[in-house]
Amino acid sequence: MPRLSFRRPPGAGAAGAQVLLAESALVERYADLVRLAYLVLPPSMGRHRRVLAAHGLVQRALPGGRPGPVRATVPAPRRKAGGADAALDLLRVEVLRTALARARRPRRWPARLATPADLVPRLPFVVGLRLFPRFGGVEEMVLGQALAGVSADARAVFVLRRLDGLPDTAARELLRAAGSADVEAAVRAAARLDASAGAQAATALAASREFDACTVQARPTDLLRRRRRVRLAGAAGAAVLLTVAALTVADRVTVPSEGPRDAVPARSVAAVPRPVDLVRTPPDAWARTSRVDFTAWPARGARTDDEALLARALTVWARPPAGTRPAYSPATAEDPPPASPRLLYAGDVGDRAVVLLFDGMRLARYGEPLGPEGPRTLDVSRADDADVTTAAAVAVDVRDGATRYLLAPWVAEARTRDLSRPNVPARPLTVARDGLTAPVPTLDGDCAGAGVLQLRSSSRIVEDHAFLLAGLGGLSPVHLTYTPLPVRGAPPARQPREATGPAALSAWSRLGCGGGALRGGGGVRAVNAWDFAEQRLPDGGGTAVWTCSRADTWRGVGDVRLSLRTAGAPARAVASEHSTAACSRFGQHIVVGARWRSPAGRWYLLAAGSRAVTGITVTEGRTGGVSASVAGRTLAVPAPRDARFRVTARLATGGTLDETGHRTGRR
Repeated sequence: MPRLSFRRPPGAGAAGAQVLLAESALVERYADLVRLAYLVLPPSMGRHRRVLAAHGLVQRALPGGRPGPVRATVPAPRRKAGGADAALDLLRVEVLRTALARARRPRRWPARLATPADLVPRLPFVVGLRLFPRFGGVEEMVLGQALAGVSADARAVFVLRRLDGLPDTAARELLRAAGSADVEAAVRAAARLDASAGAQAATALAASREFDACTVQARPTDLLRRRRRVRLAGAAGAAVLLTVAALTVADRVTVPSEGPRDAVPARSVAAVPRPVDLVRTPPDAWARTSRVDFTAWPARGARTDDEALLARALTVWARPPAGTRPAYSPATAEDPPPASPRLLYAGDVGDRAVVLLFDGMRLARYGEPLGPEGPRTLDVSRADDADVTTAAAVAVDVRDGATRYLLAPWVAEARTRDLSRPNVPARPLTVARDGLTAPVPTLDGDCAGAGVLQLRSSSRIVEDHAFLLAGLGGLSPVHLTYTPLPVRGAPPARQPREATGPAALSAWSRLGCGGGALRGGGGVRAVNAWDFAEQRLPDGGGTAVWTCSRADTWRGVGDVRLSLRTAGAPARAVASEHSTAACSRFGQHIVVGARWRSPAGRWYLLAAGSRAVTGITVTEGRTGGVSASVAGRTLAVPAPRDARFRVTARLATGGTLDETGHRTGRR
């Protein structure tokens, strides 16, 4: 195997040419090398430290950037391709070597303490700012979580495959040259991740701003903490000077013993924004912007100029008084509001005053009684990356089994729908001029009553766009979508559709009402019902439909519930999984099995797979022997009621799939 070295032979002019080639390759491929380093570095470092570390690793990767020779074995085919490719490979090896070293913690090193390499100040060095890549979409968040779940070596192989387009042999050689302890294990882990992520991963890695450490946004550090540290440092410096002066004259002046002086208190509370600093969007801004979310909401309500009310709301958010426990939805930061949050609403709703604020990432709803008695409440929920549907309504008052919503200014029509009765038309909903709706029945476990909003956007935003929102207890109602069964000969549906058509309403009437798809709305952003398979049942049982309901949260992760719908019965949940990529863009293949009793009283094992499944195999849980195997996407075999089985599927790509969504074999 040819070897290339960064060693500078004395008096040899080739070393200078090698350095020039490496420098040229680094400048030309700087962004790709930084992205490689950023993705290989451990996510536990935090986005700011990873950005700076990635740039530092690449900038120090040139030959001569560290003492001593650096030998890196480069695959022979790439060696023969030319000096530029060889120089790029040497840079990759050096970046991988240092990034993998940063991912390994010394033995018995405290988990909460930074690694020795992190403790040494290195360029680039940033003071007073926090740098981090811009946020991507839900798919990028899912891919990021999947990358965080594998080793640094596996992430390196995955990025070299998907981003740089290298074959497995080249990736293996680069990883070996970088000092990886178990290259084959890393390649296998990357293959599993590659299979679950799908072909879209390459586009996400190359085009998404989520993984681009060269296109970053800056935010200030904690200004209050910085101010406190400066004051404390000044006080400490003054104390040192006084101590030195006292020691200097101690032999001439006797100072009486005194108790400790009052220390300078460190403020542990945040500064309260002023009502005059609140951002107020013009009333018609939503029709003149391409960003249709909460930033386009104007300030509405009869008390938007009540500075006393606004000051109380801001104070409770910044400094919750004793006895007040703000309610935060899952994965919502509990930091105080920034200096200038946005005012969305301030007015009286029933017997309470309500103030609605938005700080760019979170919604905050403050409530207080109009009379002398009653509790003050504060509810805070994530609302970043909202859109025309998820920013269309906010719950401002919940009481007596009903909810009143504040609708977005772009909502042209509002109706309510009884989800349990899909054939009954939606009923008009009364909306005040300020966007406040009449009380809407709260959606219960049986979906009784018209508890779902059916809204239509203004034609100035989207032409004829109707959508459903279901209130599940959070500030923002949940967006309901639907992905229909694949049609033979037609391309599969790539994106979920609005759940307003007859097929979608029929499916949701049985999934959400008794099927469990709409239970628990804490932090849930949207729920999609994907009908992935249809099956003829034995013994005259009719037709069954298999559905995967995926609840995506504001933080990006999702929970899935797999259901079986048979004629005349509510959907029956047969499996579930938490924090998974299944049934999303990065988990498009699925297989599941369930026991079922036919109208004749016989028990069967049913199984079904998604579009790419070409065969299903059932093995007995105790012996591991094959009980049944069929070609196609569905299976029905007689089975004891209490039998345990394992279901696997064959994919059109040549790989295999089990019920957990784990794929093996060829990509």
